[in-house]
Amino acid sequence: MDIKVYGIPNCGSVKKAKDWLSQHEIKFTFHDYKKTLIDKESLKRWCKEFGWEKLVNKKGLTWKALPDEVKLKITNDETAIDLMLANNSIIKRPVIESSKINLVGFDEKEYKQLL
Repeated sequence: MDIKVYGIPNCGSVKKAKDWLSQHEIKFTFHDYKKTLIDKESLKRWCKEFGWEKLVNKKGLTWKALPDEVKLKITNDETAIDLMLANNSIIKRPVIESSKINLVGFDEKEYKQLL
């Protein structure tokens, strides 16, 4: 299974996911979207699969720092994608993509079951 992990290296959830995959000898490639930005097509694909509400990390500091008038404008895929393109730190991490399964966030039970 060809697995790609999307995120930023200093994120705790990304570290947990990468450690878990390594401990279970599951090979993966890492896409650091601080170094290589995420493209609009990936965000569209993820929104279609997961919904923008799951992709926008409303618990993170980046969301909390946004002015309320910006937050109120995020109401659909298009506005969420524009926000994520402008500030990729707001994307919930990690996003796991493979030919068989896609996941958002780190949940050890879910990883054990699906990977």
